[in-house]
Amino acid sequence: MKMKSLGVLALTVMAGAMSSAFAQSAAPAMTDAEKEQAKKIYFERCAGCHGVLRKGATGKNLEPHWTKKDASGKVTEGGTLKLGQNRLEKIIAFGTDGGMVNFDDILTKQEINLMSRYIQNVPDVPPEYSLKETMDSWKLIVPVEKRPTKQMNKINLENIFSVTLRDTGEVALIDGDTKEIRSIVKTGYAVHISRLSASGRYVYVIGRDGRLSLIDLWMEKPAVVAELKIGFDARSVDTSKFKGFEDKYAIAGSYWPPQFVIMDGETLKPRKVVSTRGMTVDGEYHPEPRVASIVSSFIKPEWVVNIKETGQILLVDYSDIENLKTTTIASAKFLHDGGWDASKRYFLVAANASNKIAAVDTKEGKLAALVDVAKIPHPGRGANFVHPQYGPVWATGHLGADVVTLISTPSDDPKFAKYKEYNWKVVQEIKHVPGNLFVKTHPVSKHFWADAPQNPDKDLAESVAVWDMADLSKPKAILNVAKDSGLPPTKAVKRAVHPEYSKDGKEVWISLWGGKTDQSAIVVYDDTTLKVKKVITDPKMITPTGKFNVYNTQHDIY
Repeated sequence: MKMKSLGVLALTVMAGAMSSAFAQSAAPAMTDAEKEQAKKIYFERCAGCHGVLRKGATGKNLEPHWTKKDASGKVTEGGTLKLGQNRLEKIIAFGTDGGMVNFDDILTKQEINLMSRYIQNVPDVPPEYSLKETMDSWKLIVPVEKRPTKQMNKINLENIFSVTLRDTGEVALIDGDTKEIRSIVKTGYAVHISRLSASGRYVYVIGRDGRLSLIDLWMEKPAVVAELKIGFDARSVDTSKFKGFEDKYAIAGSYWPPQFVIMDGETLKPRKVVSTRGMTVDGEYHPEPRVASIVSSFIKPEWVVNIKETGQILLVDYSDIENLKTTTIASAKFLHDGGWDASKRYFLVAANASNKIAAVDTKEGKLAALVDVAKIPHPGRGANFVHPQYGPVWATGHLGADVVTLISTPSDDPKFAKYKEYNWKVVQEIKHVPGNLFVKTHPVSKHFWADAPQNPDKDLAESVAVWDMADLSKPKAILNVAKDSGLPPTKAVKRAVHPEYSKDGKEVWISLWGGKTDQSAIVVYDDTTLKVKKVITDPKMITPTGKFNVYNTQHDIY
Protein backbone atom coordinates (compact mmCIF):
# COMPACT_ATOMS: atom_id res chain seq x y z
CA MET A 1 0.00 0.00 0.00
CA LYS A 2 2.86 2.29 0.92
CA MET A 3 4.74 1.48 -2.29
CA LYS A 4 1.59 1.98 -4.30
CA SER A 5 1.02 5.38 -2.68
CA LEU A 6 4.58 6.41 -3.39
CA GLY A 7 4.18 5.27 -6.98
CA VAL A 8 0.98 7.26 -7.39
CA LEU A 9 2.69 10.27 -5.85
CA ALA A 10 5.66 9.95 -8.20
CA LEU A 11 3.38 9.64 -11.21
CA THR A 12 1.37 12.64 -10.03
CA VAL A 13 4.50 14.78 -9.64
CA MET A 14 5.78 13.61 -13.03
CA ALA A 15 2.45 14.33 -14.67
CA GLY A 16 2.37 17.79 -13.10
CA ALA A 17 5.86 18.54 -14.34
CA MET A 18 5.01 17.30 -17.84
CA SER A 19 1.80 19.31 -17.80
CA SER A 20 3.69 22.42 -16.70
CA ALA A 21 6.33 21.92 -19.37
CA PHE A 22 3.69 21.28 -22.01
CA ALA A 23 1.70 24.35 -20.97
CA GLN A 24 4.83 26.48 -21.10
CA SER A 25 5.77 25.10 -24.53
CA ALA A 26 2.40 26.34 -25.72
CA ALA A 27 3.35 29.94 -24.96
CA PRO A 28 3.77 32.02 -28.12
CA ALA A 29 7.25 31.84 -29.61
CA MET A 30 9.48 34.91 -29.55
CA THR A 31 12.88 35.68 -30.97
CA ASP A 32 15.61 37.12 -28.76
CA ALA A 33 15.23 40.49 -30.49
CA GLU A 34 11.48 40.48 -29.87
CA LYS A 35 12.01 39.68 -26.19
CA GLU A 36 14.42 42.57 -25.77
CA GLN A 37 12.01 44.96 -27.48
CA ALA A 38 9.11 43.69 -25.36
CA LYS A 39 11.13 43.99 -22.12
CA LYS A 40 11.80 47.65 -22.87
CA ILE A 41 8.15 48.40 -23.62
CA TYR A 42 7.00 46.48 -20.56
CA PHE A 43 9.35 48.43 -18.30
CA GLU A 44 8.33 51.78 -19.77
CA ARG A 45 4.58 51.20 -19.97
CA CYS A 46 3.48 48.26 -17.81
CA ALA A 47 5.76 47.42 -14.87
CA GLY A 48 4.59 50.31 -12.71
CA CYS A 49 1.09 48.88 -12.33
CA HIS A 50 1.67 45.14 -12.89
CA GLY A 51 5.11 44.65 -11.30
CA VAL A 52 8.43 43.46 -12.67
CA LEU A 53 7.49 39.87 -11.87
CA ARG A 54 3.93 40.55 -13.15
CA LYS A 55 2.30 39.56 -9.87
CA GLY A 56 0.03 42.60 -10.00
CA ALA A 57 -0.75 45.50 -7.65
CA THR A 58 -2.63 48.48 -9.06
CA GLY A 59 -2.97 46.41 -12.23
CA LYS A 60 -3.92 42.74 -12.62
CA ASN A 61 -1.65 39.72 -12.25
CA LEU A 62 -0.10 39.06 -15.68
CA GLU A 63 1.63 35.75 -15.03
CA PRO A 64 1.18 33.10 -17.75
CA HIS A 65 -1.32 31.05 -15.74
CA TRP A 66 -3.78 33.90 -16.26
CA THR A 67 -2.68 35.34 -19.58
CA LYS A 68 -2.51 32.27 -21.82
CA LYS A 69 -4.81 29.40 -22.62
CA ASP A 70 -3.41 26.04 -21.57
CA ALA A 71 -2.64 23.12 -23.84
CA SER A 72 -6.18 21.75 -23.56
CA GLY A 73 -7.64 25.02 -24.83
CA LYS A 74 -9.38 25.80 -21.55
CA VAL A 75 -10.00 29.48 -20.95
CA THR A 76 -11.00 29.42 -17.28
CA GLU A 77 -9.36 28.45 -14.03
CA GLY A 78 -11.57 28.35 -10.96
CA GLY A 79 -14.13 30.44 -12.81
CA THR A 80 -11.57 33.11 -13.72
CA LEU A 81 -11.12 33.94 -17.38
CA LYS A 82 -7.75 33.05 -18.89
CA LEU A 83 -7.14 35.62 -21.54
CA GLY A 84 -5.28 34.37 -24.62
CA GLN A 85 -3.80 36.28 -27.54
CA ASN A 86 -6.91 37.85 -29.09
CA ARG A 87 -8.37 39.04 -25.82
CA LEU A 88 -5.02 40.43 -24.65
CA GLU A 89 -4.61 42.42 -27.85
CA LYS A 90 -8.04 44.00 -27.37
CA ILE A 91 -7.35 44.91 -23.74
CA ILE A 92 -3.99 46.49 -24.56
CA ALA A 93 -5.39 48.34 -27.55
CA PHE A 94 -8.62 49.67 -26.04
CA GLY A 95 -8.04 49.69 -22.27
CA THR A 96 -10.54 48.83 -19.55
CA ASP A 97 -13.08 50.61 -17.40
CA GLY A 98 -10.96 49.71 -14.37
CA GLY A 99 -8.38 52.39 -15.10
CA MET A 100 -6.09 50.89 -17.75
CA VAL A 101 -5.70 53.30 -20.65
CA ASN A 102 -5.88 52.42 -24.32
CA PHE A 103 -2.52 51.91 -25.99
CA ASP A 104 -3.69 51.94 -29.60
CA ASP A 105 -2.46 55.53 -29.94
CA ILE A 106 0.85 54.76 -28.19
CA LEU A 107 1.85 51.33 -29.51
CA THR A 108 1.70 50.06 -33.09
CA LYS A 109 -0.37 47.00 -33.99
CA GLN A 110 2.88 45.03 -34.21
CA GLU A 111 3.89 46.17 -30.72
CA ILE A 112 0.46 45.29 -29.30
CA ASN A 113 0.77 41.82 -30.83
CA LEU A 114 4.31 41.57 -29.44
CA MET A 115 3.26 42.55 -25.90
CA SER A 116 0.34 40.13 -25.95
CA ARG A 117 2.76 37.30 -26.76
CA TYR A 118 5.37 38.50 -24.27
CA ILE A 119 3.11 38.42 -21.21
CA GLN A 120 2.09 34.85 -22.02
CA ASN A 121 5.71 33.79 -21.48
CA VAL A 122 7.31 33.33 -18.07
CA PRO A 123 8.77 36.65 -16.81
CA ASP A 124 12.52 36.98 -16.41
CA VAL A 125 13.82 37.77 -12.91
CA PRO A 126 16.06 40.86 -13.06
CA PRO A 127 19.42 40.90 -11.24
CA GLU A 128 19.92 42.19 -7.71
CA TYR A 129 21.68 45.49 -6.96
CA SER A 130 24.12 45.72 -4.05
CA LEU A 131 25.55 48.54 -1.95
CA LYS A 132 28.82 48.21 -3.88
CA GLU A 133 27.01 48.58 -7.21
CA THR A 134 25.13 51.54 -5.79
CA MET A 135 28.39 53.12 -4.65
CA ASP A 136 30.01 52.48 -8.03
CA SER A 137 27.19 54.41 -9.73
CA TRP A 138 27.64 57.51 -7.54
CA LYS A 139 28.73 60.69 -9.31
CA LEU A 140 29.60 63.82 -7.33
CA ILE A 141 29.57 66.29 -10.20
CA VAL A 142 30.03 69.46 -8.15
CA PRO A 143 31.41 69.01 -4.60
CA VAL A 144 29.66 70.95 -1.85
CA GLU A 145 32.63 73.30 -1.31
CA LYS A 146 32.56 74.31 -4.99
CA ARG A 147 28.86 75.15 -5.08
CA PRO A 148 27.57 78.72 -4.77
CA THR A 149 27.35 80.22 -1.28
CA LYS A 150 24.37 82.34 -2.35
CA GLN A 151 21.74 82.29 -5.09
CA MET A 152 23.47 83.18 -8.38
CA ASN A 153 20.35 83.79 -10.48
CA LYS A 154 17.40 86.17 -10.23
CA ILE A 155 14.67 83.52 -10.42
CA ASN A 156 11.89 83.58 -7.84
CA LEU A 157 12.79 80.08 -6.66
CA GLU A 158 9.70 79.72 -4.48
CA ASN A 159 7.48 79.87 -7.57
CA ILE A 160 9.50 77.72 -9.95
CA PHE A 161 7.95 74.48 -11.23
CA SER A 162 9.89 71.25 -11.69
CA VAL A 163 8.11 69.63 -14.66
CA THR A 164 8.65 66.02 -15.68
CA LEU A 165 9.32 65.54 -19.41
CA ARG A 166 8.45 61.87 -19.29
CA ASP A 167 9.73 60.33 -22.50
CA THR A 168 12.96 62.33 -22.86
CA GLY A 169 14.33 61.69 -19.37
CA GLU A 170 14.42 65.34 -18.37
CA VAL A 171 12.81 67.91 -16.10
CA ALA A 172 12.03 71.43 -17.22
CA LEU A 173 12.43 74.13 -14.59
CA ILE A 174 9.78 76.69 -15.49
CA ASP A 175 9.53 80.15 -13.94
CA GLY A 176 6.06 80.51 -12.43
CA ASP A 177 6.21 84.31 -12.68
CA THR A 178 7.35 84.69 -16.29
CA LYS A 179 6.28 81.23 -17.59
CA GLU A 180 9.74 80.87 -19.18
CA ILE A 181 11.76 77.65 -19.21
CA ARG A 182 14.83 78.49 -17.14
CA SER A 183 16.61 75.17 -17.57
CA ILE A 184 16.04 71.71 -19.00
CA VAL A 185 17.98 69.18 -16.96
CA LYS A 186 18.91 65.67 -18.03
CA THR A 187 17.66 63.20 -15.43
CA GLY A 188 16.44 59.63 -15.24
CA TYR A 189 13.73 58.29 -17.52
CA ALA A 190 10.12 59.26 -16.70
CA VAL A 191 10.77 61.13 -13.45
CA HIS A 192 8.03 60.07 -11.05
CA ILE A 193 8.36 62.79 -8.45
CA SER A 194 10.31 65.91 -7.55
CA ARG A 195 10.91 66.49 -3.85
CA LEU A 196 12.45 69.56 -2.22
CA SER A 197 15.15 69.83 0.38
CA ALA A 198 14.08 71.28 3.73
CA SER A 199 15.95 74.46 2.76
CA GLY A 200 14.24 74.76 -0.63
CA ARG A 201 17.60 74.95 -2.40
CA TYR A 202 17.81 71.45 -3.85
CA VAL A 203 15.40 69.45 -5.99
CA TYR A 204 15.62 65.66 -5.74
CA VAL A 205 14.19 63.89 -8.79
CA ILE A 206 13.87 60.13 -9.16
CA GLY A 207 13.49 58.44 -12.54
CA ARG A 208 11.66 55.24 -13.35
CA ASP A 209 15.07 53.79 -14.26
CA GLY A 210 16.33 54.25 -10.68
CA ARG A 211 18.47 57.29 -11.47
CA LEU A 212 18.38 59.88 -8.69
CA SER A 213 19.47 63.42 -9.57
CA LEU A 214 20.21 66.32 -7.21
CA ILE A 215 19.56 69.74 -8.81
CA ASP A 216 21.02 72.91 -7.26
CA LEU A 217 18.64 75.85 -7.81
CA TRP A 218 21.24 78.38 -6.60
CA MET A 219 23.45 77.95 -9.66
CA GLU A 220 23.36 80.60 -12.37
CA LYS A 221 21.61 78.01 -14.50
CA PRO A 222 20.20 75.30 -12.23
CA ALA A 223 21.88 71.98 -12.93
CA VAL A 224 22.57 68.50 -11.55
CA VAL A 225 25.34 68.43 -8.92
CA ALA A 226 25.17 64.75 -7.92
CA GLU A 227 23.71 61.50 -9.26
CA LEU A 228 23.15 57.99 -8.02
CA LYS A 229 21.50 54.88 -9.43
CA ILE A 230 19.58 53.23 -6.59
CA GLY A 231 18.18 50.28 -8.57
CA PHE A 232 16.61 49.39 -11.90
CA ASP A 233 13.11 50.78 -11.25
CA ALA A 234 12.14 53.42 -8.71
CA ARG A 235 9.49 55.97 -7.67
CA SER A 236 10.18 57.72 -4.38
CA VAL A 237 12.63 60.06 -2.65
CA ASP A 238 12.70 62.45 0.30
CA THR A 239 15.13 64.06 2.76
CA SER A 240 15.43 64.29 6.53
CA LYS A 241 13.38 67.27 7.73
CA PHE A 242 13.17 67.00 11.52
CA LYS A 243 14.82 69.87 13.42
CA GLY A 244 18.56 69.30 13.68
CA PHE A 245 18.59 66.82 10.78
CA GLU A 246 17.49 69.13 7.95
CA ASP A 247 18.81 67.61 4.69
CA LYS A 248 21.47 65.60 6.53
CA TYR A 249 20.19 62.44 4.87
CA ALA A 250 18.17 61.47 1.81
CA ILE A 251 16.24 58.27 1.21
CA ALA A 252 15.10 56.74 -2.08
CA GLY A 253 12.94 53.68 -2.61
CA SER A 254 13.30 51.09 -5.33
CA TYR A 255 10.69 48.98 -7.12
CA TRP A 256 13.41 46.59 -8.25
CA PRO A 257 15.22 45.32 -6.34
CA PRO A 258 12.69 45.85 -3.53
CA GLN A 259 14.77 47.96 -1.13
CA PHE A 260 15.54 51.49 -0.05
CA VAL A 261 18.80 53.42 0.03
CA ILE A 262 19.90 55.97 2.65
CA MET A 263 22.37 58.62 1.45
CA ASP A 264 24.09 61.80 2.53
CA GLY A 265 21.62 64.56 1.73
CA GLU A 266 23.94 67.06 0.00
CA THR A 267 26.06 64.61 -2.00
CA LEU A 268 23.92 61.45 -2.46
CA LYS A 269 26.82 59.31 -1.23
CA PRO A 270 25.15 55.99 -0.34
CA ARG A 271 25.30 54.93 3.30
CA LYS A 272 22.98 51.95 3.68
CA VAL A 273 20.78 49.64 1.57
CA VAL A 274 17.82 47.99 3.29
CA SER A 275 15.77 45.18 1.74
CA THR A 276 11.97 45.22 2.03
CA ARG A 277 11.34 41.58 1.16
CA GLY A 278 9.16 39.80 3.68
CA MET A 279 5.67 38.78 4.69
CA THR A 280 2.46 40.45 3.64
CA VAL A 281 -0.22 41.50 6.11
CA ASP A 282 -1.93 38.21 5.17
CA GLY A 283 1.09 36.22 6.34
CA GLU A 284 2.41 35.20 2.92
CA TYR A 285 5.94 35.75 1.64
CA HIS A 286 6.23 38.12 -1.31
CA PRO A 287 9.38 38.30 -3.49
CA GLU A 288 8.72 41.79 -4.86
CA PRO A 289 7.47 44.17 -2.13
CA ARG A 290 8.17 47.48 -3.85
CA VAL A 291 8.81 50.77 -2.07
CA ALA A 292 5.92 52.99 -3.09
CA SER A 293 5.85 56.41 -1.41
CA ILE A 294 8.19 57.94 1.16
CA VAL A 295 7.60 61.09 3.23
CA SER A 296 9.57 62.73 6.01
CA SER A 297 7.86 63.20 9.38
CA PHE A 298 7.67 66.70 10.84
CA ILE A 299 7.22 65.32 14.38
CA LYS A 300 10.10 62.84 14.77
CA PRO A 301 13.37 62.00 12.97
CA GLU A 302 11.56 59.39 10.91
CA TRP A 303 10.60 58.56 7.37
CA VAL A 304 7.25 56.98 6.54
CA VAL A 305 8.08 54.25 4.02
CA ASN A 306 5.13 52.50 2.36
CA ILE A 307 5.71 48.97 1.05
CA LYS A 308 3.31 48.25 -1.77
CA GLU A 309 2.79 44.48 -1.95
CA THR A 310 3.10 43.63 1.74
CA GLY A 311 0.81 46.37 3.06
CA GLN A 312 3.41 47.21 5.70
CA ILE A 313 4.13 50.82 6.62
CA LEU A 314 7.63 51.38 8.00
CA LEU A 315 8.58 54.23 10.32
CA VAL A 316 12.34 54.41 9.78
CA ASP A 317 14.21 56.27 12.54
CA TYR A 318 17.21 58.07 11.00
CA SER A 319 18.61 59.49 14.25
CA ASP A 320 21.20 56.67 14.19
CA ILE A 321 21.46 55.11 10.74
CA GLU A 322 24.26 52.77 11.80
CA ASN A 323 21.87 51.15 14.27
CA LEU A 324 18.68 51.61 12.28
CA LYS A 325 15.40 51.23 14.16
CA THR A 326 12.21 50.55 12.27
CA THR A 327 8.59 50.37 13.44
CA THR A 328 6.42 48.15 11.26
CA ILE A 329 2.71 49.00 10.99
CA ALA A 330 0.34 46.56 9.31
CA SER A 331 -2.31 48.17 7.10
CA ALA A 332 -3.56 46.75 3.78
CA LYS A 333 -1.90 45.42 0.65
CA PHE A 334 -0.86 47.37 -2.42
CA LEU A 335 0.07 50.65 -0.77
CA HIS A 336 0.68 53.37 -3.31
CA ASP A 337 0.80 57.13 -2.77
CA GLY A 338 -0.72 59.57 -0.34
CA GLY A 339 -0.34 62.82 1.54
CA TRP A 340 -0.50 64.60 4.87
CA ASP A 341 -3.65 65.81 6.53
CA ALA A 342 -3.85 69.55 7.29
CA SER A 343 -2.16 69.11 10.70
CA LYS A 344 0.75 67.11 9.18
CA ARG A 345 0.44 64.60 12.00
CA TYR A 346 -1.36 61.95 9.96
CA PHE A 347 -0.19 60.48 6.68
CA LEU A 348 -2.97 59.02 4.53
CA VAL A 349 -1.94 56.47 1.90
CA ALA A 350 -3.97 54.52 -0.64
CA ALA A 351 -3.97 50.74 -0.47
CA ASN A 352 -5.38 50.94 -3.94
CA ALA A 353 -6.08 47.34 -4.97
CA SER A 354 -7.59 46.74 -1.50
CA ASN A 355 -9.87 49.78 -1.92
CA LYS A 356 -8.78 51.31 1.37
CA ILE A 357 -7.05 54.38 2.76
CA ALA A 358 -4.61 53.79 5.63
CA ALA A 359 -3.97 56.66 8.06
CA VAL A 360 -0.74 56.64 10.09
CA ASP A 361 -0.41 58.61 13.32
CA THR A 362 3.23 59.72 13.17
CA LYS A 363 3.07 61.15 16.69
CA GLU A 364 1.94 57.89 18.32
CA GLY A 365 3.68 55.64 15.77
CA LYS A 366 0.65 53.51 14.98
CA LEU A 367 -2.21 53.00 12.57
CA ALA A 368 -4.93 55.57 13.22
CA ALA A 369 -7.53 54.18 10.81
CA LEU A 370 -8.15 51.91 7.84
CA VAL A 371 -10.98 53.41 5.81
CA ASP A 372 -12.96 51.55 3.14
CA VAL A 373 -13.35 53.60 -0.04
CA ALA A 374 -14.40 53.09 -3.66
CA LYS A 375 -12.48 51.11 -6.27
CA ILE A 376 -8.74 51.79 -6.73
CA PRO A 377 -8.12 55.03 -4.84
CA HIS A 378 -5.33 57.13 -6.36
CA PRO A 379 -4.88 60.37 -4.43
CA GLY A 380 -1.47 61.56 -5.52
CA ARG A 381 -0.90 63.70 -2.44
CA GLY A 382 -4.64 64.15 -1.98
CA ALA A 383 -6.19 67.49 -1.05
CA ASN A 384 -7.11 69.16 2.27
CA PHE A 385 -9.90 71.64 2.86
CA VAL A 386 -12.62 72.57 5.36
CA HIS A 387 -15.96 71.09 4.36
CA PRO A 388 -18.97 73.36 5.08
CA GLN A 389 -20.78 70.50 6.85
CA TYR A 390 -18.06 68.11 8.10
CA GLY A 391 -15.07 70.30 8.90
CA PRO A 392 -11.49 69.31 7.91
CA VAL A 393 -11.40 66.64 5.20
CA TRP A 394 -8.81 64.95 3.00
CA ALA A 395 -9.79 63.93 -0.52
CA THR A 396 -8.84 61.12 -2.87
CA GLY A 397 -9.95 60.35 -6.41
CA HIS A 398 -10.24 56.87 -7.92
CA LEU A 399 -9.00 55.07 -10.99
CA GLY A 400 -11.85 52.57 -10.96
CA ALA A 401 -14.83 54.49 -9.57
CA ASP A 402 -16.85 57.55 -10.56
CA VAL A 403 -16.42 59.45 -7.28
CA VAL A 404 -14.02 61.58 -5.28
CA THR A 405 -14.04 60.43 -1.64
CA LEU A 406 -13.87 62.87 1.27
CA ILE A 407 -12.58 61.56 4.63
CA SER A 408 -12.96 63.54 7.86
CA THR A 409 -9.59 64.18 9.57
CA PRO A 410 -8.88 65.11 13.22
CA SER A 411 -7.85 68.58 14.35
CA ASP A 412 -6.57 70.03 17.64
CA ASP A 413 -8.15 73.38 16.80
CA PRO A 414 -11.06 73.92 19.26
CA LYS A 415 -13.23 75.41 16.53
CA PHE A 416 -13.30 72.00 14.81
CA ALA A 417 -14.12 69.99 17.97
CA LYS A 418 -17.76 69.63 16.93
CA TYR A 419 -16.71 67.53 13.91
CA LYS A 420 -14.89 64.88 15.97
CA GLU A 421 -17.70 62.33 15.54
CA TYR A 422 -16.96 62.19 11.80
CA ASN A 423 -13.21 61.56 12.10
CA TRP A 424 -11.89 58.76 9.85
CA LYS A 425 -15.27 58.30 8.24
CA VAL A 426 -16.19 58.81 4.58
CA VAL A 427 -18.42 61.85 4.85
CA GLN A 428 -19.14 62.44 1.16
CA GLU A 429 -18.59 61.00 -2.29
CA ILE A 430 -18.48 63.68 -4.97
CA LYS A 431 -19.66 62.53 -8.38
CA HIS A 432 -16.78 62.44 -10.87
CA VAL A 433 -15.65 59.97 -13.57
CA PRO A 434 -13.31 56.95 -13.38
CA GLY A 435 -9.70 57.35 -14.43
CA ASN A 436 -8.77 60.10 -11.97
CA LEU A 437 -5.10 60.37 -10.98
CA PHE A 438 -4.82 63.67 -9.08
CA VAL A 439 -6.97 66.01 -7.02
CA LYS A 440 -5.83 69.42 -5.84
CA THR A 441 -6.79 72.56 -3.95
CA HIS A 442 -4.96 75.34 -2.06
CA PRO A 443 -5.55 77.07 1.29
CA VAL A 444 -6.51 80.38 -0.38
CA SER A 445 -8.63 78.81 -3.13
CA LYS A 446 -12.39 78.28 -3.21
CA HIS A 447 -12.03 75.60 -5.89
CA PHE A 448 -11.29 71.89 -5.99
CA TRP A 449 -9.78 70.35 -9.16
CA ALA A 450 -9.71 66.74 -10.41
CA ASP A 451 -8.34 65.25 -13.63
CA ALA A 452 -9.32 62.03 -15.44
CA PRO A 453 -6.39 61.15 -17.74
CA GLN A 454 -6.96 57.38 -17.47
CA ASN A 455 -10.59 57.55 -18.60
CA PRO A 456 -11.16 55.65 -21.88
CA ASP A 457 -13.31 58.49 -23.27
CA LYS A 458 -11.12 60.94 -25.20
CA ASP A 459 -13.02 64.10 -24.22
CA LEU A 460 -13.03 63.15 -20.54
CA ALA A 461 -9.33 62.23 -20.57
CA GLU A 462 -8.56 65.64 -22.09
CA SER A 463 -10.63 67.53 -19.50
CA VAL A 464 -10.59 68.46 -15.82
CA ALA A 465 -13.51 69.05 -13.45
CA VAL A 466 -13.68 72.01 -11.06
CA TRP A 467 -15.98 72.32 -8.05
CA ASP A 468 -16.87 75.31 -5.90
CA MET A 469 -16.13 73.99 -2.39
CA ALA A 470 -19.21 75.79 -1.07
CA ASP A 471 -21.35 73.53 -3.29
CA LEU A 472 -19.93 70.09 -4.05
CA SER A 473 -23.17 68.67 -5.45
CA LYS A 474 -21.91 69.03 -9.03
CA PRO A 475 -18.91 70.48 -10.86
CA LYS A 476 -18.91 74.19 -11.41
CA ALA A 477 -17.16 73.62 -14.74
CA ILE A 478 -15.73 70.89 -16.97
CA LEU A 479 -12.72 72.38 -18.75
CA ASN A 480 -11.53 70.74 -21.96
CA VAL A 481 -7.85 71.49 -21.58
CA ALA A 482 -6.94 70.14 -25.02
CA LYS A 483 -9.33 72.56 -26.72
CA ASP A 484 -8.34 75.42 -24.45
CA SER A 485 -4.69 74.90 -25.42
CA GLY A 486 -5.34 75.92 -29.01
CA LEU A 487 -3.18 73.04 -30.26
CA PRO A 488 -4.36 71.33 -33.45
CA PRO A 489 -6.62 68.34 -32.73
CA THR A 490 -5.12 64.88 -33.09
CA LYS A 491 -6.44 61.33 -33.09
CA ALA A 492 -4.14 60.54 -30.18
CA VAL A 493 -5.39 61.51 -26.73
CA LYS A 494 -3.77 64.55 -25.12
CA ARG A 495 -4.31 63.57 -21.49
CA ALA A 496 -4.96 66.48 -19.12
CA VAL A 497 -3.03 65.54 -16.01
CA HIS A 498 -1.85 66.78 -12.61
CA PRO A 499 -3.35 70.13 -11.54
CA GLU A 500 -0.73 72.10 -9.61
CA TYR A 501 -1.12 75.49 -7.95
CA SER A 502 1.26 78.42 -8.05
CA LYS A 503 2.73 79.50 -4.72
CA ASP A 504 0.09 82.19 -4.18
CA GLY A 505 -2.78 79.84 -5.06
CA LYS A 506 -4.01 82.07 -7.88
CA GLU A 507 -3.06 79.84 -10.83
CA VAL A 508 -3.55 76.17 -11.68
CA TRP A 509 -1.19 74.51 -14.15
CA ILE A 510 -2.39 71.47 -16.16
CA SER A 511 -0.16 69.28 -18.35
CA LEU A 512 -1.31 68.05 -21.74
CA TRP A 513 0.38 64.67 -22.06
CA GLY A 514 0.35 63.52 -25.66
CA GLY A 515 2.56 61.27 -27.74
CA LYS A 516 6.31 61.76 -28.00
CA THR A 517 5.99 63.25 -31.48
CA ASP A 518 2.95 65.43 -30.63
CA GLN A 519 3.17 69.05 -29.64
CA SER A 520 2.66 69.27 -25.90
CA ALA A 521 1.62 72.12 -23.63
CA ILE A 522 1.01 73.29 -20.11
CA VAL A 523 -2.21 75.25 -19.81
CA VAL A 524 -2.31 77.81 -16.99
CA TYR A 525 -5.74 78.74 -15.62
CA ASP A 526 -6.79 81.63 -13.42
CA ASP A 527 -8.18 79.87 -10.34
CA THR A 528 -10.77 82.59 -9.71
CA THR A 529 -12.22 83.00 -13.20
CA LEU A 530 -11.29 79.53 -14.59
CA LYS A 531 -10.10 81.29 -17.74
CA VAL A 532 -6.87 80.46 -19.58
CA LYS A 533 -4.05 82.82 -18.63
CA LYS A 534 -1.19 81.26 -20.58
CA VAL A 535 -0.40 78.27 -22.79
CA ILE A 536 3.24 77.23 -22.38
CA THR A 537 4.67 75.44 -25.42
CA ASP A 538 8.18 74.76 -26.59
CA PRO A 539 9.66 72.21 -29.02
CA LYS A 540 11.93 71.02 -26.20
CA MET A 541 9.00 70.42 -23.83
CA ILE A 542 8.07 66.84 -24.74
CA THR A 543 5.45 64.77 -22.88
CA PRO A 544 5.10 66.94 -19.76
CA THR A 545 3.36 65.15 -16.88
CA GLY A 546 3.91 65.92 -13.18
CA LYS A 547 4.60 69.50 -12.12
CA PHE A 548 5.89 70.39 -8.67
CA ASN A 549 5.82 73.95 -7.43
CA VAL A 550 8.88 74.47 -5.24
CA TYR A 551 7.16 76.26 -2.34
CA ASN A 552 4.07 74.04 -2.25
CA THR A 553 6.18 70.88 -2.45
CA GLN A 554 8.65 72.10 0.17
CA HIS A 555 5.82 72.81 2.62
CA ASP A 556 3.45 69.98 1.59
CA ILE A 557 0.64 72.31 0.57
CA TYR A 558 -2.18 70.55 -1.26
